[in-house]
Amino acid sequence: MKIAVIKETDATESRVAASAETVKKLTALGAWFVIEQGAGTASGVPDTDYEKAGATIVGSAKEALSGAVAVLKVRRPNKDEIAMIPQEAVVLAIMDPYGHDEALEAMAHAGLTTFAMELMPRITRAQVMDVLSSQANLAGYRAVIDASATYGRAFPMMMTAAGTVPAARVFIMGAGVAGLQAVATARRLGAVVTATDVRPASKEQVESLGAKFIAVEDDEFKQAETAGGYAKEMSKEYQTKQAALVAAHIAKQDIVITTALIPGRPAPKLISADMVESMRPGSVLVDLAVERGGNIEGSVAGEVVTTSSGVTILGHLNVPGRLAASSSQLYAKNLFAFLETMIDKEHKTLKINWDDELVKATNLTRGGAVVHPQFKRSDATATA
Repeated sequence: MKIAVIKETDATESRVAASAETVKKLTALGAWFVIEQGAGTASGVPDTDYEKAGATIVGSAKEALSGAVAVLKVRRPNKDEIAMIPQEAVVLAIMDPYGHDEALEAMAHAGLTTFAMELMPRITRAQVMDVLSSQANLAGYRAVIDASATYGRAFPMMMTAAGTVPAARVFIMGAGVAGLQAVATARRLGAVVTATDVRPASKEQVESLGAKFIAVEDDEFKQAETAGGYAKEMSKEYQTKQAALVAAHIAKQDIVITTALIPGRPAPKLISADMVESMRPGSVLVDLAVERGGNIEGSVAGEVVTTSSGVTILGHLNVPGRLAASSSQLYAKNLFAFLETMIDKEHKTLKINWDDELVKATNLTRGGAVVHPQFKRSDATATA
């Protein structure tokens, strides 16, 4: 049961899909790990650590992928990688399937059996496999660290003989996993923290971390959560009322961090250019949704923008990857937990239970076709 891990080719990707710990655990279950040389270097995992865990190091992705039964990746394989992966091999990765029909068709045409880790259902059994949570948690932490490094003042209130330094005021927009970690981190650093979210359940979570909750709490707000725990898209009327409340609040803040994402849709615009301009010079905004179009007007993916009024907008790409060692460790555990359910422990072979709800929820391509109901094209679409 050969499992391959190769270097990520995306220029912004520093994570790796296996840790020495997960290699050791899967090897004990009958796996033979073959890892491309240097695959874990950017994540703080040298080749020697993999070798000590039982892996074989090879000089190229082609050699690593040859004969592989399973392939573990961080990002969806590109065209060159697809051409090297054996037909019918199982590929686990963060597939980013929304709006990438051609990429899904390419994997299907190559005969790959692919699983999108970000589609893992948020149920108790799958918590250990939840890559969205493991990576968002670190993104929320890193967002505060990045903001504090850019902000030219201290976070906590400091009373000294030379005078008092006021506490920084930090506003978190979106109280999901990333937002709540941002709240907790900013609080630990001594800031005065406020947060907002459209989901009613988030109010108690925010307040339990010592922050103040800011929202228009009308009837629509009370029903603004899907059965899966995600935020619903709000009506234009609600967005207008919330925007007015937020605009007045933002003008008083030193740091604003936005984390709002809706699966499969562009990121909602939460902060207008006028709101940005209302902030004091030296203020900092962090847009964690910049890769999906951004929550902040004026944010640019992969860039740090300073406005004419002296406000800085951080648009870093792949924020979890800015903590590559930690994010890789957690991601590798997510992959291990899911792949373990597909291994026949007695015969030490890959044996997928196609009736498993986790398999059904995440399986994108199989048998030469896109099989996930959310991304499967109709006959009319396919022949258009």
